[in-house]
Amino acid sequence: MPFESAHFDTTGKITLDHIYTRPDPRAYFTTLRELDYRIPQLAKPYFLDVIEEYQARWRTPVPTVLDIGCSYGINAALLKCDATMDELYERYSTTEAHALTRDELLARDREFARSRDRLRGVRFIGLDVSHEALAYAFSAGLIDGAVHADLEENEPTPAQREQLAGADIVISTGCVGYVTDKTISRIVSAHGERKPWMAHFVLRMFPFAPFAESLDDAGYETVALDQVFKQRRFATPEEQSLVLDTLSDVGVDPRGLETEGWLYARLYVSRPRGTRRRATVDLGARSRHHTGP
Repeated sequence: MPFESAHFDTTGKITLDHIYTRPDPRAYFTTLRELDYRIPQLAKPYFLDVIEEYQARWRTPVPTVLDIGCSYGINAALLKCDATMDELYERYSTTEAHALTRDELLARDREFARSRDRLRGVRFIGLDVSHEALAYAFSAGLIDGAVHADLEENEPTPAQREQLAGADIVISTGCVGYVTDKTISRIVSAHGERKPWMAHFVLRMFPFAPFAESLDDAGYETVALDQVFKQRRFATPEEQSLVLDTLSDVGVDPRGLETEGWLYARLYVSRPRGTRRRATVDLGARSRHHTGP
């Protein structure tokens, strides 16, 4: 198995840092396809609903979405281009895709982004620590702006703060656990009095309470959906065992979920306190049958 010699981080997950620092996303998709990575696809209808609700609530024709840990612009590709994960796996994982030069791949992706922009009027900004991933996503036209920063270690620069302050909605599909509430707080602080809406998909092994408490102090209320969402398969039995230990340590019952061979996430939606909204359980209703175990 390709993951037999994998290293593990302190939470028990395999370390896949190498797939986020390549000059293009082929290694990313080739590796994650083997693990049936699917959380961005399951998150898509929920993000679309939050975007549409924000547009209707604030009558904002051109909202800006900040994707924390955007890597190669995957969420932007799914949302802006109405792509699917299966489609992206085919674009980047085949023998034909691996035979292209980076310039040829970029040219193909620029045309894809131009011809498939289905969310006209929505801007995407990517935030990531990987310069290579951000550079590709921006050059390919999948994201409209890039913030190369480690907000765990550093305050944003004035230029970065200005970019962050322009975000109306903040999303993520896996960065929580690698970033803490410090990153979220620095993003919120960049906005001053104006508070962006947020939607984060978080693995069950990572408690969201510190984030919710920090957001509560900043004037937010957070609601967690009851549904659970498959993120990916465990790479090895050892990874599963280590993650089960972590779940036990944080008091999460894995029976019927992680014990069956998958990592699972939950969705947390945070809005400024007092925001009128439709019931959170209605979010993503058009594809609810794709969620859950």
